[in-house]
Amino acid sequence: MNSDEYLKLAEVEDRMWYFPSLHWHVQHAFRLAGIAADARVLDAGCGTGGLSLRLRAAHPGWRMEAIDFSPLAVELSRQRVQGVRFEKASITTLPFASGDFDAVVSADVICQVDDAKTALAEFFRVLKPGGLVVINVPAYMWMWSYHDDSCQTKHRYTRGELAESLRAAGFGEIKSTHWNALPFPLLVAKRKIFRSGKDTSDVKPYPAPLEAMFNGMMALEHAWVEAGGRWGWGSSIFVAARKPV
Repeated sequence: MNSDEYLKLAEVEDRMWYFPSLHWHVQHAFRLAGIAADARVLDAGCGTGGLSLRLRAAHPGWRMEAIDFSPLAVELSRQRVQGVRFEKASITTLPFASGDFDAVVSADVICQVDDAKTALAEFFRVLKPGGLVVINVPAYMWMWSYHDDSCQTKHRYTRGELAESLRAAGFGEIKSTHWNALPFPLLVAKRKIFRSGKDTSDVKPYPAPLEAMFNGMMALEHAWVEAGGRWGWGSSIFVAARKPV
């Protein structure tokens, strides 16, 4: 991701509807998994630190590490988050010992590397037996647009493809869902039908009525997932899986 996108991310990550919803999915997966109060957790591809900030606030007993390939992202994260150790590193070459973490989260990151297979192998390596990995990625290659170009996305996934990649890396107990399901028709229209040559990424502030509408949609999506449901469509895919004991 280029520097301009990191600066935009730092500006809107705490308020744009997408990010609180993404962070809800991460927290929900951790709650279901019963991650211990003193767990060691890695944010693999932390961006500007918004997810690390929320996790740290919700779980002050966690021993958290976070890495990003961008020096700018690491510096911005250090400025806004206390109690998390941030380091410049790649998800394909993690600077940690094998079996070091109880959980790894990687939100919208493996889609930005050429070698996702190696990244998943690294997540598997640094997890303890029984450890949890949670991953978010963009869905459907046919949804490729200006947004992916601006964010330097390498690949958009299907649920089956992501699950198979996790199985190939050694993971089991794979559970996934689409999300951003209710706004999906609007996103398709914006990115595929009504796009303009001036469009960059969709990471930006939106008018308050639009934010309220999207937040309402996300609340409905969360309620369905909380009740045990899964979404069969949507612009993002969220997955949780375990390293076998």
